[in-house]
Amino acid sequence: MRMPHRTHWFRIETVYSIDTKPVFVKKVSLRYDAAMNPQGLHSLLACLARVLQTEQRRQAVAAGLPAVQWTILHYLRQANRYSNTPQALGEYLGLTKGTVSQSLTRLEARGWVKRLADTRDGRVVRLALTRGGLRQLDDGIDAEWRAAIDRLPAAGRHAAEAALTQLLTGWQQARGGRSFGVCRSCRHFREGSGEHRCGLTGEPLSEEDSTRICREHE
Repeated sequence: MRMPHRTHWFRIETVYSIDTKPVFVKKVSLRYDAAMNPQGLHSLLACLARVLQTEQRRQAVAAGLPAVQWTILHYLRQANRYSNTPQALGEYLGLTKGTVSQSLTRLEARGWVKRLADTRDGRVVRLALTRGGLRQLDDGIDAEWRAAIDRLPAAGRHAAEAALTQLLTGWQQARGGRSFGVCRSCRHFREGSGEHRCGLTGEPLSEEDSTRICREHE
């Protein structure tokens, strides 16, 4: 039986800005041909990435922030105790130490980020959001994505998660990159009845810890 030909269209709006003020909006229609495009999966992933980036830029502009500073706030809200350092932040963003330090200094000046000395090792600096920093983050976009995912059939959602996990793992092995994945999806995660544990460090993990992203994720 011959499968019907399917063509999908995705509309993308890209906001360009200078000094956090929007200059113009470029609207692009991307045609994704699932039947004929040999790079179909790559094109679809690129499309989803651009959509997410566009939403992030929009939120950054609304908060009056450069995109990188908004991303830092978003990252620190999700980072666990193994990942809330300037070094881990630089690895996550793929930016130099100087660029990260400059952005953190500006966010500290706004009163949105604070540096804390590690309770075990005073040489280690931890980063945390203040209440003011948390107020800059809009959960509306995340909620929309969760709603879209929830509308998928359970079997399709699980298959997509498995396929994308395998794809990400393959890319990381080839490039030697870190995944910064959610703790409970890591191979070191050990689930418990009342308390979880990290198999890599041996340390206990709370339920909240298990939902945060980790630099050591594998």
